[in-house]
Amino acid sequence: MSIIQIRSGKYIDLLNPNPDDITVRDIAHALSHICRFTGHTDTFYSVAQHSVLVSKMVPEKYAMDGLMHDATEAFLGDISTPLKSLLPEYQKIEKNFHVIIAYKFGIDFVIPKEVKDADKQICFNEKLSLLPKTELDSEYWGKYGDLNQTFTVSPYASPIMSYNAFMDRYLELC
Repeated sequence: MSIIQIRSGKYIDLLNPNPDDITVRDIAHALSHICRFTGHTDTFYSVAQHSVLVSKMVPEKYAMDGLMHDATEAFLGDISTPLKSLLPEYQKIEKNFHVIIAYKFGIDFVIPKEVKDADKQICFNEKLSLLPKTELDSEYWGKYGDLNQTFTVSPYASPIMSYNAFMDRYLELC
C-alpha cells in the first residue's frame, strides 16, 4: 500500500498524489519536524528553517521555488543525498511529487539553478555551523568551493518557531 496519513487527517497516495490533498500547512508542519542531515546535527535543525533560508537567499522571482524546493520531504521524508543517489525508484517518486507541488503552488517544474546554488551554499554553511569539523571535510565538502563559512546558522528553538517562519515566509510571498 502506498498511502500515508498526513497532519491534516488527509490521506496521500505516494504513487499518485492529488494536488487537492496538499496544503502549505501540512508541508510547513512536517518540514518543521524533520531534522536536516538525518538528525546528525549538534542540535535540532529543521528542513523548514533551511527552506526559509534558501527562499531568502535567491532572487525574489525564485523565492517561492526556494521555499518549496524540499516540500516533497513533507511526504517522503528527508533522505540524505548519498542514499538518494542509490535509490532510482525513490527519485522517480520524488520527481513526480515535485511536479504535483509545483503545479499546486505555481512554481517551476524544474528547480531553478539559482535555487540549487543557494541550497548548496546554505547546506555548506549548515555543515560548518552544525556538524563536527573533520580532516575529511575537504574531500566531502570541497565540491562546494571555498571552505570558508560565509554565515553562521542558528537553529530555531522549536519546531513551532520553524513552522511559523515557514508560514510567515509563504504568506509574505503570496
